[in-house]
Parts: sequence; C-alpha cells; structure tokens
Amino acid sequence: MSKRLASKYKINRRLGANLWGRAKSPVNRREYGPGQHGQRRRSKPSDFSVQLMGKQKLKGYYGNISEKQFRRYYDEAVRRKGDTSENLIGLLERRLDAVIYRMKFAITPFAARQFINHGHVLINGKRVNIPSYLVKEGDVIELREKSKQLAVVLDAVQSAERDVPEYIEVDHRQMKGTFLRVPQLSDVPYPVQMEPNLVVEFYSR
Repeated sequence: MSKRLASKYKINRRLGANLWGRAKSPVNRREYGPGQHGQRRRSKPSDFSVQLMGKQKLKGYYGNISEKQFRRYYDEAVRRKGDTSENLIGLLERRLDAVIYRMKFAITPFAARQFINHGHVLINGKRVNIPSYLVKEGDVIELREKSKQLAVVLDAVQSAERDVPEYIEVDHRQMKGTFLRVPQLSDVPYPVQMEPNLVVEFYSR
C-alpha cells in the first residue's frame, strides 16, 4: 500500500515540474500549483525554500519514500566515502522499485512499488517483495513466469516515453535484466534537473 495518499500529479503541480516526464501530467497545461491559491504571485524564494524544493523534488520523484526513510538515505550517504550528493543518488537508484521502473517493467515508480509488493519480482532467483531493497552490482532481476504477460507490464515495456539507462542491461523478451553498476548523477535520465546538493545543504543546516 502506497504511503503517498495525494495524487502524484498534485506533486508535479506543487513543485511546478513534470517529475516523470509523462505526457498526462497537468503541468504540461498548467504550471501553477493546485488549489484556489495556486496562481498567486510568488515572491523570490529564500535559500531555505530553494533547498526544501530541491529535497521535495528528489524525494517526490522516487514516489513513495517517507521523510524518515529519505533522511536515512542521506545519513548513509554522508557516512560513505566520496561525494555525498553522488552517494545519495547511488542509494536511491539501487532501490528495487527504482530499478524495476528503469527496466521499464512498470510505467511509474508508484506502479513499480505496487508490482513488487504483489510478489512479481525475483532477484537472483528469489522472490523479493520489498520496494526499498537495495540491489547490488551484478544482481539479476527478473519477473516471475506468470507475471511476464501481464498487460500492465507489456504496456510499460512498449512505452516510448523513456529508455533503459546504460547502467542496467535488460532483455524484454525474457523480462530479465542485470544491474550493472551504481550510477552517478550524470548517468541518471531524470526528465527534470535534480540538485542533490540542495538536499545536502538542507540537512546540514
């Protein structure tokens, strides 16, 4: 069950961005926020507001991450060696729901989460139903045999809205793929500009 109760498209309108690059997004028609005050004039945002918006955009993109869980990803990114922003993106892209979405087995991150919850996914031959499971380099992800011909899967695979990124290898005939490597920010095909450095600034205030 998704923890996100609000419409995903309200997230788009609130942030003023088509987060998932979908043709159906209302942002394509109305860039202002939802509600009766959505069109009010906006003053110049403060540094805090810019940082908060950057965090909400990145957190919202992955569909169902709670604030508590997102903060844990940030803390883990800080703990690891290297650039915190890149570490954060690497952790988020290793989430199983993100990988299923990248492999085009689901049309949205929300659908990917539900698909995993329902037990349709195998990792190295074992069923995994935890969307936040962190995939490792070399892991083989595939759909259960009875899940490979589901209409929602076939529709997602045939969608021309996006391509599979280079850090994932997929065979859509067998509905099977491999997570080749942890990506860097520049490798991730976000439809909008993501600024994980703003997340770092927000949490390190």
